[in-house]
Amino acid sequence: MTERYDLLVIGGGSGGLAHAQRAAEYGAKAAVVEKGALGGTCVNVGCVPKKLMWYAAQHAHQLHYLADYGYDVEVNGHDWVGLKARRDAYIERLNGIYENNLDKRGVTWLSGTARFVDAHSIDIDGTRIEADRFVIATGGRPTVPDVPGAELGITSDGFFELEDRPQRVLIAGSGYIAVELAGVFNALGSDVQVVIRKDSVLRDFDSMLSSELMDAMDREHIDVVSRVIPQAVEETAEGIVLQAADGRSFGPVDCLVWAIGRSPNSDDLGLENAGVERDEGGYIPTDKFQQTNVENIFALGDVTGRAQLTPVAIAAGRRLADRLYGGMEGRHLEYELIPTVIFSHPAIGTVGLTEDEARERYGDAVKVYPSGFTGMYYALGTNKKRSAMKLVTAGDDEKVVGCHVIGEGADEMMQGFAVAMRMGATKKDFDDTVAIHPTSAEELVTMR
Repeated sequence: MTERYDLLVIGGGSGGLAHAQRAAEYGAKAAVVEKGALGGTCVNVGCVPKKLMWYAAQHAHQLHYLADYGYDVEVNGHDWVGLKARRDAYIERLNGIYENNLDKRGVTWLSGTARFVDAHSIDIDGTRIEADRFVIATGGRPTVPDVPGAELGITSDGFFELEDRPQRVLIAGSGYIAVELAGVFNALGSDVQVVIRKDSVLRDFDSMLSSELMDAMDREHIDVVSRVIPQAVEETAEGIVLQAADGRSFGPVDCLVWAIGRSPNSDDLGLENAGVERDEGGYIPTDKFQQTNVENIFALGDVTGRAQLTPVAIAAGRRLADRLYGGMEGRHLEYELIPTVIFSHPAIGTVGLTEDEARERYGDAVKVYPSGFTGMYYALGTNKKRSAMKLVTAGDDEKVVGCHVIGEGADEMMQGFAVAMRMGATKKDFDDTVAIHPTSAEELVTMR
């Protein structure tokens, strides 16, 4: 007899797990299909281990300022091997916690590879399973360019497999993964060069953030080279060399990292058997309710191509369960005013429209409030580091439609301001809020 569920989620990442568990809390008979470790990209090769490496890099930066505060400390080096071992052990504990959480909520974990047979059933390594509803939450994977020798490089996945810290590192890419890994490698002692296709990093973010980060990377001796189109990679006796289309070469290096984007995991799901459509990039389009073109099949998270962030996938998954199993008609995620943080050095926090996006939408009704300063943390030393902020407002009431911060504490301060913006805060609301002094965050409520 074929096993049957109310809900079958394909993909055991953050979004899929959040949906399955919420649905089970409402009484649904739910199962999750996942062939690898539970937790998906974020837990295993993404935001969680990355944040731990960022903390390690932060400690390295802070060492430079200990003397300013009266400490006489001798640093004898950094134990990459030991850090990796502790990091990996932590991730393994998280995998176990995720499995226990499924058990507590009565969600079945089906270990294997799922492929649609039709719109109402899947095959898992030779076993047919039926369900009333399916949710595709298979995430994405790092993209590797189609150039000769590309296999000589690693991706962000491979970064977490490194047993030792490479001394010479070349990173190809300009997005948040590229700048985050560049900062970690640099802080822990590697010589880092970053090659980008255009003229700046983080081109999808506010131009102030991009410009300030480029300056900060230069101050930290991270070499950023623009207008580089990879053409080929070769291994020499001295190391790995990247050849560019214009004849320039980069290297030799010990490690080449591809950080040029991500691709959806949708190729081998048998979507054609279920009639599920994909776009030209392989992403699965959905409406605002996460529904695909097939009535009983839904998709969420990175595989849809929208706002590829772990908290977005979790929020979408829980809201979908609220609607389908919790009786909350109309419940869905609004894909606007989504705050995010880039764990660069310094960190970046951002929510809402960039200045350019706001001017395109609101025209002359946009007013911008910028600020730049040195945080108090650096007051006692000579190596000053800059923070910068920008509020973007629109309309006669100066509703805050964009908030962008780079500098010390940006990662922690942005959450509260995102709440304020979702509630429709205006510049006057910011101005009327009593500042917390002395902090960097107070600058956002004292701008003139």
